[in-house]
Amino acid sequence: MTMPSEPVAIARRTIRGALTGALATIAQDTDSGMPYASLVLVATRSDGRPVLLLSALAEHTKNLLADSRASLMVDAIDGLASPLTGPRVTLQGDLVKAANDLARARYLARHLDAEAYAGFADFSFFQFEPKRVHLVAGFGAIHWLDWADVVTPIALAADLMRDEASILDHVNADHGEAVAAIAAMAGGRPGDWRLTGCDPDGCDLRLGGESRRVDFAEPVHAGSDVRKQLVRLADAARKS
Repeated sequence: MTMPSEPVAIARRTIRGALTGALATIAQDTDSGMPYASLVLVATRSDGRPVLLLSALAEHTKNLLADSRASLMVDAIDGLASPLTGPRVTLQGDLVKAANDLARARYLARHLDAEAYAGFADFSFFQFEPKRVHLVAGFGAIHWLDWADVVTPIALAADLMRDEASILDHVNADHGEAVAAIAAMAGGRPGDWRLTGCDPDGCDLRLGGESRRVDFAEPVHAGSDVRKQLVRLADAARKS
């Protein structure tokens, strides 16, 4: 598998690392078709498609059920003195109801408090089906990308997807110190960090309202590959 280009790698990292995003839908309450923007919590499927948990009572959901076209902007600008120097990604495409339980599992691993309302009858999981990706990686670093180039290939990752939940449970229960060390190496503050996801490209960490995305040195396809990469990262973190 060839490694992604730098713009693609930045776009993937930004999408996967985002806890929140700005969702724009097409308003249905008037005949004007005006855009309607709202704040949403974001997770991703194993291939990087964003996943949202939306209430049928929300304006954006009413809009989507009438017209699935949407745009989602996510960023990685937290803590920057000059936010416009940080990366942000705008996705254009369709937001549709998620078809299986994988979206639910990955979302709830990332947003633990959503478990309290995820089972309510009016809430449903939606997944973004992007067509185009617009990356601004800082001043003058602007790229239009095809989603086909940004999405992570997962054809060989069936074992990883099957084992992900058990990997998270084991690492968080028995290797919290290593997770905290990896987070610190990635610029995170001291604390009880959790591993919230692992995919062919890397892993996601969270502590309260702070998240960190850590790329693997090479693509992984199975739980054993993930463990090797986490050991390598933990060793590097302790040495640093």
